[in-house]
Amino acid sequence: MTTERLPAASRPLALITGVGRTVGIGAGIARRLAASGWDIAYTYWTPYDERMAWGVEQGAAEATAAALAEHGAAGAAIEADLADPEAPARVFDEAERLLGPVTALVMCHCESVDSGLLDTTVESFDRHFAVNARATWLLIREYGTRFALAHGSGRIISLTSDHTVGNLPYGASKGALDRITLAAARELAHLGVTANVINPGPVDTGWMSDELRAACVSRTPLGRLGTPQDTAHLVDFLCSPQGQWVNGQLLMSNGGFA
Repeated sequence: MTTERLPAASRPLALITGVGRTVGIGAGIARRLAASGWDIAYTYWTPYDERMAWGVEQGAAEATAAALAEHGAAGAAIEADLADPEAPARVFDEAERLLGPVTALVMCHCESVDSGLLDTTVESFDRHFAVNARATWLLIREYGTRFALAHGSGRIISLTSDHTVGNLPYGASKGALDRITLAAARELAHLGVTANVINPGPVDTGWMSDELRAACVSRTPLGRLGTPQDTAHLVDFLCSPQGQWVNGQLLMSNGGFA
């Protein structure tokens, strides 16, 4: 985790999880919110990228901080293993210490390793639910117990997926994430916090094969894949005052992918 105290911030703070690579959806959201006047605390977990085919992007946390600074935003990079049930509280502690109270919680983190009904291991299943479902609950719980800002200003947003075939633990745990997030729209109503889930559809951030890319494009009426910017624009709207009336929704922002 970062340890240097940053200057006191006057901008609202968004805590964004899963910002490990500059080409990812989380980083795109961070840049968009920074341009709209937010400071950004963001998490990443290098050992996850080390396990994946794309590998670690060296200097990604620093590059993201530099991109945020271009918009006048303060940034705090926090390395955190969200499979650890103690990590969400530590992340909030660090974000508050460095940048102040969190106004918006945007959850882009995930565990995603392809496997189906017959070949998923118990260890992989449990890790998916620990990261995608349990950590989401614990992050929302921390947010709800700490939130003391103006009624109507708070925002919770999660990214989900409806992919399950050949991707069982990921899809199943994301389904649990949906229910957990949408519960917050009611259970945190006394705080004036909105809670929504976004399904961004297929977004190629370097993980797709040529064959998968072509198949996804063929199933999208607009004839292209989603981009991190597509998701970021919707998050930006939901986090704005104009987005306050959208609450308790599972939003399909996927270009009509079917």
